[in-house]
Amino acid sequence: MLTNERRREVADRLWAAELERSPIAPLTETYPGIDVVDAYEIQLVNIRRRLDAGAVVHGHKVGLSSKAMQQMMGVDEPDYGHLLGDMALSEGEPVAADRYCRPRVEVEVGFVLGADLPGEDCTEADVIAATERVVPALELIDSRIADWRIKLEDTIADNASSAGYVIGEGRSPKDLDLKAIDATLRRDGEFVVSGRSDAVLGDPVIAVAWLARKVASFGVRLHAGHVVLPGSCTRAIDVAAGQTFTADFTDLGSVSLTFK
Repeated sequence: MLTNERRREVADRLWAAELERSPIAPLTETYPGIDVVDAYEIQLVNIRRRLDAGAVVHGHKVGLSSKAMQQMMGVDEPDYGHLLGDMALSEGEPVAADRYCRPRVEVEVGFVLGADLPGEDCTEADVIAATERVVPALELIDSRIADWRIKLEDTIADNASSAGYVIGEGRSPKDLDLKAIDATLRRDGEFVVSGRSDAVLGDPVIAVAWLARKVASFGVRLHAGHVVLPGSCTRAIDVAAGQTFTADFTDLGSVSLTFK
């Protein structure tokens, strides 16, 4: 475990890496004593810094929500990060690829809450009842750690490697099989990858309920109006300037993101 002074030092280095688009060596190599508690506290240092500068929490994202990723990281549960207002992207406005270090996109079935979720005792039924709409989503992920050489503590400290997101209109979860939504990602009209919503813990609703319980242990609640990204249906895809990515979802529609 790190001291509070050392946690602040790590947060400062991640902050500078993002601003300067200059990735740093893995934290797990530079600070071998770092643990998961340290990593979440480091994440919060930089989130509070952004909130103090005027950013607003728009929701949260779940990472490591596939069994394959958990096995690769040697963990038995997901992790999470924050979605802030200054991370919200628009389909109609191209994103400058050089704003980021090593950007990638992930295809997700997002949730927009119409009511607050319970905390420690949140169930999947609570998630369905509180969800206003399920939306097509693309998450823009990035790593301030060099060459994506991340372990669990690296990604948690780095806001779960999140950098931005865009969502479509979507629809009510009523009469929608949330475990069987097929998703296809195209780059400049060409097929790239496909997946299905049950790649996320067997059911993305499980990931949202887990998130509500997890953040409650830090005194945080998921509120009406928040966006929750429960994890990717597909592997992450590298992006470059000049490319347009479009994700199509059965029964949900599509969402696109262009890079300049």
